[in-house]
Amino acid sequence: MIRVEITRTRGSSPREKGAAMVVTPEGLTGTIGGGQLEYMAIDRARQMLARGEASARMDVPLGPEIGQCCGGRVELTLTRVAEAPAGPEHPQVLIFGAGHVGRALSRALALLPLRPILIDQRASELRQATGETRLTPLPEAEIRSAPFGTSHIIVTHDHALDFLLAAEALRRMDAPYIGMIGSRTKLAQFRRFARAQGLDTDRLTCPIGAGYSRDKRPEVIAAFTAAEIIGRLTQPTSSFQKYPCDS
Repeated sequence: MIRVEITRTRGSSPREKGAAMVVTPEGLTGTIGGGQLEYMAIDRARQMLARGEASARMDVPLGPEIGQCCGGRVELTLTRVAEAPAGPEHPQVLIFGAGHVGRALSRALALLPLRPILIDQRASELRQATGETRLTPLPEAEIRSAPFGTSHIIVTHDHALDFLLAAEALRRMDAPYIGMIGSRTKLAQFRRFARAQGLDTDRLTCPIGAGYSRDKRPEVIAAFTAAEIIGRLTQPTSSFQKYPCDS
């Protein structure tokens, strides 16, 4: 199999430097942006497989001559590999609360390069969910033990539990996104609660998925929240700090 990686970009390009795909005689995994660029790279990779070549490079202008309108230029490195290299782990997103919004979030985030995990204390709610779930009597413990860089979305059926979980998440300085369902009134109440514990609420997004639409259907909230999360996680530089316990 051949690994095709974008190793340099100049001007506009369909994917960023580091984007890669793996080509086999029968198929491929991943994408470098589609279009004629990708077709050319696939053809070249399969030539390498047929000829036994170990490596190659391509310098491709993305203009009218190949039927693309990006206007930039990309350099590709093609390398024969024994097996498909492991891709970067999908960042974990813990969703607390398996009600209508939580289940909609689980479905929406599963379509993205993320690993959503739906967490609840109620087995009856989790049975209605699809995807990865976790039944626990102590959801706050899941926040404490979460891997570095985990995001947290809090949409439980209990305001007191929401406050407990949001406060716990805010203690994780490595969390790129912390969101809580609610209203301005709920946010004001939580800020008073958090202030008493010495917590800064600036990193909390509440209400989640707001600012786009007044539509409160679970699937709509989930779609806008998914956009918030993936936008935060794909920023070129991270604004979150390292968790003190990992120092």
